[in-house]
Amino acid sequence: MKVVLFCGGLGMRLRPLSPDPPQYWVNASLDVPKPMVHIGAKHPLLWHVMKYYAHYGHKDFVLCLGYKAESIKNYFLTYNEFLTNDFVFSKGGRGLSLLHRDISDWNITFVDTGLFSNIGERFMAVKDYVKDEDMFLANYSDGLSDLPLDEYIAKFQKSGCVGAFVCVKPPYTTHMVRFDSRDNVAGIDNIRASDMHINGGYFIFRKAIYDYIRPGEELVGEPLNRLIRAGKLMGYKYNGFWTCIDTFKEKQELDEMCARGDTPWQVWLHDHERSSRSRRRDSRKTHAAP
Repeated sequence: MKVVLFCGGLGMRLRPLSPDPPQYWVNASLDVPKPMVHIGAKHPLLWHVMKYYAHYGHKDFVLCLGYKAESIKNYFLTYNEFLTNDFVFSKGGRGLSLLHRDISDWNITFVDTGLFSNIGERFMAVKDYVKDEDMFLANYSDGLSDLPLDEYIAKFQKSGCVGAFVCVKPPYTTHMVRFDSRDNVAGIDNIRASDMHINGGYFIFRKAIYDYIRPGEELVGEPLNRLIRAGKLMGYKYNGFWTCIDTFKEKQELDEMCARGDTPWQVWLHDHERSSRSRRRDSRKTHAAP
């Protein structure tokens, strides 16, 4: 399936308040759109999102560009797989052989969807690029998860719905206040302990979604409310790992996770590790003494 990625916003909440930000801010904001903020040492957020989808076999991407579109284009135009993968160097550099590849089988369509467009307008701008798809995926490009995508898609296919999104617990620890009939505080609860869920993105749509959206509308607004009234919107509850990057604090937390090797969203690595362990166990069984 094609994957529509919204990566044209201004990312205002990631920008520093200080007119003279410290050096560690420079990579996190100012000169790049939010999807190009690096997570860990090697790759920007957008690469992590795309790598997640590619792991599940969805490697045909449509990028909805806007703010600093040139930085996203240039990133891929100058992408060098030798810098991000193991390789063999021989003959004084005349022989180079990659041992692994990461983006060589990706197909990426770059579409200028406007500098100040909302998500719905960007979504409408790429309609022609998904018109032949019975179903396609979409994402805000600022969230990471270890969501089991195959299971999610299978449930959506059986649902008969036109659209779906992932419902997640809020990642923050805000307290929720309850009132009694006299407007006195009746209780204070951690929002994560409640049954409250938020829109975590990771959309799935059938092409009929375009019958539910009007020019200028925000995607998560009237279009999805029309689906609700028609009984055609599915919410997929997921309580596993999910986070988004709206602030520098959240970016810093992900950097620290990378430094510890705690990267649950990198499902491509963890599945490889599980496969390797399974092969080692099978090998031990094969060579075990009778």
